[in-house]
Amino acid sequence: MHHTPRWLDLLVCGMAAVLLFVGASAHVTDLLSHGLHPYDWAPGRLNLYWSPLALFDALAALFLIRGKRRGTDLACAIMATDLAANWYAVYGVHHSNLAAQPGLRRLTVLAVLVLGTAPVIRQHRTD
Repeated sequence: MHHTPRWLDLLVCGMAAVLLFVGASAHVTDLLSHGLHPYDWAPGRLNLYWSPLALFDALAALFLIRGKRRGTDLACAIMATDLAANWYAVYGVHHSNLAAQPGLRRLTVLAVLVLGTAPVIRQHRTD
């Protein structure tokens, strides 16, 4: 773990930051279009979780770009909880499955990328 190439660190953090900004943009768009309860199909607790991601996704991306360890930690917390919330929405609310939900498949891949690389990436981060 001590010999992770710097270019790999930058690549992974750059990809994660871009995708976190995409997520933040989606949440901002939903909030501007539909107000503080943008997902009318979802229980209130899911809206309460997803709406602040407009801020937290962007914050994690900025910390990653600035090389801060808290960006890696925040991205991990967001990915783990967002993945759980989306799996609940798909299975518990929509009674659907992974095969029918391309967005959930993409989010799962991003979560695996972020959570799987975090221990290696953290070594290059500062606080």
